[in-house]
Amino acid sequence: MREREIVRPVELCLPDGRLNPAAVGWTRRPLHRANLRGWGRAKRWEYWGIVTPRHIVGLVASSLDYAGVHGVYVLDRETGEELGRDAVVPFAFGASFPDRSGEGTAQTRGGGVAVGTREEPDGTRLRALAPAIGVDLDLTVPRPDGHESLGVVVPWSAKRFQYTVKDVGRPVHGTLRLPSGVVEVTADDSFAVLDHGRGKWPYRMTWNWAAAAAPGLALQLGGQWTDGTGMTENALFVGGRLHKIGDELDWAYDRTDWLRPWTITGERVRAEFHPFHEKIAKTELGVVGSETHQCFGTFTGSARTDDGAWVDLGGLTGWAEEARQRW
Repeated sequence: MREREIVRPVELCLPDGRLNPAAVGWTRRPLHRANLRGWGRAKRWEYWGIVTPRHIVGLVASSLDYAGVHGVYVLDRETGEELGRDAVVPFAFGASFPDRSGEGTAQTRGGGVAVGTREEPDGTRLRALAPAIGVDLDLTVPRPDGHESLGVVVPWSAKRFQYTVKDVGRPVHGTLRLPSGVVEVTADDSFAVLDHGRGKWPYRMTWNWAAAAAPGLALQLGGQWTDGTGMTENALFVGGRLHKIGDELDWAYDRTDWLRPWTITGERVRAEFHPFHEKIAKTELGVVGSETHQCFGTFTGSARTDDGAWVDLGGLTGWAEEARQRW
């Protein structure tokens, strides 16, 4: 598909709150201001995934208008032990989010979980506390010179749309305090992934998401939720440079055995994902709820750059997931 690259700052919404047609497209750096208006369907979130040689960490801070859903998750890759704490805060009290990715601060607190991000001159500062499970995280995510991210506006209609920034493969360093002791996270063997989301969603939605990285290489793939919109969230990053993949991809996996290999294929993607751990998250709040199967693992296969070169995906570590939402 032919997708428009946006190169200048743009407002996500028109003054009446509808989608700004000029905002539909993709970017190499955050250029959209998410000037959402109204209440009831607006969603705002920051999700950070961190991969180290020993641990995988997930941090979520979100406002769904009627509730804030926040969480801290840590997987020990060697033992399989999971630490997790989730919180649901009515009407997202105490949550605040910036209008632009890469600027300002995001803060959430409640239910025994605190997650915050702050943009600083040398990168993004991540803080998370979950005392009940003994987790205290303090990390810095530098933004290397020339590093590009994928921003996409997905238009379902003038009233339903989503702006996402997928920033994949950034180095990360700092400390992770766990009940077992203090872990020093070093930037030469660890990376972070940001999913920044702002939009107004339909009530029901299912999506696939995959992200993975290794030194000098990163992969970002999505599916289902963008089908038929004319936009995709697929990209390959080589040396920090974004190669936009405009094809809708075919995802194949076994919903009765999530740890079997997955395949993700298209004209420019021939990927196989090999899970080593499954994380299941379910939330039921009456008429709203969610179920996510997020599998962590490694990738093989290849993907093609803009100039036609096929790049080996072997050695990339990350995740692939299916999420089903009623919200």
